[in-house]
Amino acid sequence: MTTTQTRLATPGAKPRGKAAFRPDIQGMRAIAVVLVLLFHAGFPGLSGGFVGVDVFFVISGYLITSMIVTEVLETGRLRLGRFYARRARRLLPAASTVLVAVAVMTVLWLPVTRWREIAGDMASTALYVVNWRLAARSVDYLAEGDAASPVQHFWSLAVEEQFYILWPVLVLLVVWWARRRGVRVTRRVLGVAILAIAVPSLAWSVHATSATPQAAYFVTTTRLWELAVGALLAVGATRVARLPQRLLAVTGFVGLALIAYAAVRFDGSTPFPGVAALVPTLGAAAVLAAGLRDGRGLRVLALPGMATTGAMSYSLYLWHWPAIVLATTLWADDSGHLRIRVALAAILLSVVPAWLSYRFVEQPLHLSEALRRSVKRSAAVGVACTLVGLAAAGAVLLALLAPASGANVPHPGAAVIGTSAWTGVADATTDVSRIAPALADAKRDVADSYSDGCHQTETETAVKPCRYGPDDATVVVALVGDSHAEQWEPTLREVAEQQGWRLDTYIKSSCAVADVDQWLRTIPGPYDTCTTWADSVTKLLVADPPTVVVSSNDGIDGVVVDGVKQPRESLESDFAAGLARTWEELEAAGSTVVALADTPRSSTDIPECVAKHEKSWATECETPREKGAARSAVGAQERAAKQADVPLIDLTDAICPAPACPAIIGNVLVWRDSHHMTATYARTLAPRLTDALVPIVAAS
Repeated sequence: MTTTQTRLATPGAKPRGKAAFRPDIQGMRAIAVVLVLLFHAGFPGLSGGFVGVDVFFVISGYLITSMIVTEVLETGRLRLGRFYARRARRLLPAASTVLVAVAVMTVLWLPVTRWREIAGDMASTALYVVNWRLAARSVDYLAEGDAASPVQHFWSLAVEEQFYILWPVLVLLVVWWARRRGVRVTRRVLGVAILAIAVPSLAWSVHATSATPQAAYFVTTTRLWELAVGALLAVGATRVARLPQRLLAVTGFVGLALIAYAAVRFDGSTPFPGVAALVPTLGAAAVLAAGLRDGRGLRVLALPGMATTGAMSYSLYLWHWPAIVLATTLWADDSGHLRIRVALAAILLSVVPAWLSYRFVEQPLHLSEALRRSVKRSAAVGVACTLVGLAAAGAVLLALLAPASGANVPHPGAAVIGTSAWTGVADATTDVSRIAPALADAKRDVADSYSDGCHQTETETAVKPCRYGPDDATVVVALVGDSHAEQWEPTLREVAEQQGWRLDTYIKSSCAVADVDQWLRTIPGPYDTCTTWADSVTKLLVADPPTVVVSSNDGIDGVVVDGVKQPRESLESDFAAGLARTWEELEAAGSTVVALADTPRSSTDIPECVAKHEKSWATECETPREKGAARSAVGAQERAAKQADVPLIDLTDAICPAPACPAIIGNVLVWRDSHHMTATYARTLAPRLTDALVPIVAAS
């Protein structure tokens, strides 16, 4: 993504006193950044515009390796300090400026529910490891549905920065190895070393894209080969430059066609990076190769405006995404989407700070003679910029301490329903700064089974139950299901502790324990790990029958029969039948099965809504009862309960009291997102669950 080193000696020519300018590289940068910007704006026809990042990777790999190889072959060494100093003064000042702006933007305009995560993102961005943080979050169930971070786009810059740190060290290791064995360091030797890295990285990328697609998108190990493609072109440049110019030109146009194809034909369903990333990556390499002989490349890349846009591509990339995130927060429609014209306006406005940053931060520090002459000064600038970024992150965290505490305010939650304090509607006078959990903590107000390591992710198959209560308890209750079952764990623990029961939990993300293969939209093909896990759980419960409390998300993505996803029309009946078969099997083995009806859901993220509408949350953040109580697959558990003849406990009246589903009840925030209760509110439902569940257990 960087814009340094567009002046390189033409590899196929003899060295000259002054490096030749490569207008085609600036043109490639312009195309790449425009693809990314339009993709982020949701521009029609560019569903694969994200491949602009892959073009940047190839350019960076080529330019940095060209510089390193030239120095190594000419001098036999590489001055690491000088190399890192150049990168520091080129990249870090502009990045730290954006981080400061993001900190201000976050505190002034973004919901407090996002501040803690954004601060963590900013800190990891300042240290250039945010891509690994995003990869971990992509497989973190609690982060599902989180709004996009205003520094999320730094992931690609983190990949490049890690490349800049490691790549010259690897080259030096090759030089050291060659000298120890008396081997002359040549382009061929360096090429073999690069292949030794690129091939395993590509293989891993293909595997990871299939096994863990969300994380694979961000991590360096699946992207390193893309930079290595550019590096291979750099070490093989002298050979490529000997090819006929006409052939190279044709190759360049083929490369442009490959990039255009990926930008138009790829979309969010394309497994990426993996094999698909070869298309834009090889395309970018082909376009670069077209300019190796004449130092100019394709003329189409030198059209008016290309050079200016390419030169500013780094700043444009840095500033456009925070602008889109802010616009989405302020002007998204009811579904949470930003209209294209608004997104385009946000990007156009971001050009202003991008130009200012480029003109008064980027260029002055990058071209400063005082800094260029002193590695120590450049290093000091880099350290200072990193500290500024970390300080900006710390400032956001400090801002979280400002709201008043609700420690001395009663939080009856569901207990207020039916009392004189409950009028049947939300109490609009509630001070949201004094509710529990605090808005900033809402998304992490979850069952203990998450932190206790008992929530199985989508890729896991091992059964890892949590056990709460005495081992010698006469009554053992097993809570079984997905996260919609897990949200009842705080409630059941309260009941179990009062009754002297032991509570065991068997929970897997988006996986109902049912005799039917399920489909999960985030995993290619049937949700096989769910089937394996559910079968294992069923066998354990059959072998030692407890009282089984089951619940799950009625709105599952789909069911699979003979490897084929079934039509939406049959989802409810197929899912209900699978649940009923499993419940009947458990009861036949001696268990008493009790079903908990699925909870209502909203069309919006409730904590964020309350944070945005602190004075008008009662009207802005409520969901009409008839809408909130509706499921994506209406009544699958109710239907299964009738088929299997098991009791169904439905506490919807205590979660969504008429005439609407309030965001806050009894000074307690009901929801941690759009469809999961906060653990705090779940605990206030314990008396109602006691009244419904204890008689059933006593009669069993």
